[in-house]
Amino acid sequence: MRSPRPQRGTGHLLSLLLVLGTGGTMPSPQLPPQGCYVAEEAGERTFRCSQAGLSAVPTGIPNDTRKLYLDANQMASVPAGAFQHLPVLEELDLSHNVLAHLSGAAFQGLEGTLRHLDLSANQLASVPVEAFVGLQTQVNLSANPWHCDCALQEVLRQVRLVPGTGTGLVCGSGARPDLVGQEFLPLAGEEELCGPGRGGARRGTDVALLVTMGGWLTLVVAYLTHYVWQNRDETRRPLKRAPIETDPVGSSSLLSHLY
Repeated sequence: MRSPRPQRGTGHLLSLLLVLGTGGTMPSPQLPPQGCYVAEEAGERTFRCSQAGLSAVPTGIPNDTRKLYLDANQMASVPAGAFQHLPVLEELDLSHNVLAHLSGAAFQGLEGTLRHLDLSANQLASVPVEAFVGLQTQVNLSANPWHCDCALQEVLRQVRLVPGTGTGLVCGSGARPDLVGQEFLPLAGEEELCGPGRGGARRGTDVALLVTMGGWLTLVVAYLTHYVWQNRDETRRPLKRAPIETDPVGSSSLLSHLY
């Protein structure tokens, strides 16, 4: 027995329904930019765009990407939320670009996943500490023309540097004249930069501490003086001669005896 022949036009109808269901156009996968490719490295999804001539963070990065390489491009800034669509990103390489500006929310959404961030060999002179708050990552900040200011000192209190990269934090030409060419880490350990003038905040803190200690010492001395004087009065009080009580009965008997 012959199997029933499919009705003519059924395939076309299904195709038409599929097109209508997708808004009139057939979906097509978004291809990575020229010079970029997706790979599996050690079982992890990796997106490589090294030396791709990029001037901005590219679109089309798979959201299951764990390693993202955007090094050796021409990116000058990283806007807010540039990577927030990458919920499992662990490693981000932005080295050897021309980055001069980071948004305070540049790494928003990566607080719980990012483990390694490379910002070395860029044009960063100062960065907002807000960009690093909450990140549990090691950061490479070497080979940038740092201003060696309060902002950088605050950043170093928030992040962990990649081992061996600390010596690469050198004050650039825009820093204070006496700091140009110096390594920042020894300087940050000796001087508080988040205050007026060189060492101003540290001196201000020292003065405030001395004033506070002086105030407490004055209060202690005043209390001890008051305590000693009060106790001395209490000690001397029993030694005072008690008033002589007169006995009217005894006096009258003595007078009667004399007369």
